[in-house]
Amino acid sequence: MKRSHSLAIAVAAALVLAACGKKEESPKTSAETSAATPAASSEVTVTIAHAGPLTGSIAHLGKDDENGVHLAIDQANAKHLTIGGKPVKFVLDSEDDQADPQVGTTVAQKLVDAKVAAVIGHLNSGVTIPASIIYAKAGIPMISGSATNPAVTERGLKTVFRMVARDDQQGPAIAAYIANQLKAKKVAVVDDKTAYGEGLANEVEKTLKSDKVKIVGRERTTDKETDFKAILTKIKAERPDVVFHGGMDATGGPMLKQARELGIKSVFAFGDGACTDQMATLAGKAAEGMVCSQAGLPREAASKEFVDAFTKQYGEIKQYAPYYYDATNAIIEAMKKADSVDPAKFAPEIFKVSFDGATGHVEFDDKGDRKDAEITIFKLVNGKVQPIAIVKNGKATPFNAEQGKQGEGQPAETKK
Repeated sequence: MKRSHSLAIAVAAALVLAACGKKEESPKTSAETSAATPAASSEVTVTIAHAGPLTGSIAHLGKDDENGVHLAIDQANAKHLTIGGKPVKFVLDSEDDQADPQVGTTVAQKLVDAKVAAVIGHLNSGVTIPASIIYAKAGIPMISGSATNPAVTERGLKTVFRMVARDDQQGPAIAAYIANQLKAKKVAVVDDKTAYGEGLANEVEKTLKSDKVKIVGRERTTDKETDFKAILTKIKAERPDVVFHGGMDATGGPMLKQARELGIKSVFAFGDGACTDQMATLAGKAAEGMVCSQAGLPREAASKEFVDAFTKQYGEIKQYAPYYYDATNAIIEAMKKADSVDPAKFAPEIFKVSFDGATGHVEFDDKGDRKDAEITIFKLVNGKVQPIAIVKNGKATPFNAEQGKQGEGQPAETKK
């Protein structure tokens, strides 16, 4: 029994020593648990691209557009949005297409390869049309805030959208102003051979002819030309009441200046590509009195909140920055509506977005065109293009500074 008692004591002692030597396991903290497994709430980075001319003769317009995109992204990030159950951070990838169709397609492929979520651009129709094919094949949505050629949205591409009116709306609007308000009987028409310039000039010519206005010359130049005296000399001989030029301000300004130097007294009219304050810089006093159109509401009608935020950060609005801002917000609204940042899931939702933005109410039709898009007619006075009339659904009304203003100017919740 003594031996048994001693054995029992030894076993008990061994158990005590084993217990004392065993490390106590404490419960894991929530932080340790999160570190052990991927967090469901980890931030997702979403790249929204801008593509437009950032160098060259119309870089002032491309940079204006880029700034509109940048502002929308900054404001979205300040809201700390959650999409698909994860916080989202938007970043901007801005590429220079040099207003060149060939460069534009190279840029488009670069953005596709970078797997951007969406593209806001391009500025020029001639660049937008070929670039959009590349985006469409990759399933990446593209919204231009300025491309006006009808072909942009007439090809059945379900990921291609625009924020402004088309040339088959803009052309008749400026042509009607030429015929009815300027009372022109003879008009000379010039284009720069680009998809934008030629397309707009064709629409103007067609409408003028239907209004029994005589076309006394149809001249062609290029978007790289600097000397227009040969075609202007031919135009001078015809003594037109109005000369319409389909092209950008980089060519429109020098053309107008050279026309006055040759003694041409005709009123000059332009589309949105030359409907900028830059015309006064390029043409000097010769630009005074010119008339032009823009495929949308003027910058004066942008929401106060947008104007205040934009001008504080970037200075004066050049032209289409409010439309590029709203285009960016249309993409973000579609992501929220789809609860996904996957282009395959949110692209179809762009057709369903409905919100009040910096440029008024934003909705798209089944082609990807903006519904109820307006045209504004301007006159250049004291070095500034100033709105004088708004054309909507074919009806012109005098411009009122309150037209188009939408209170807050921020995207409202999308309508279901």
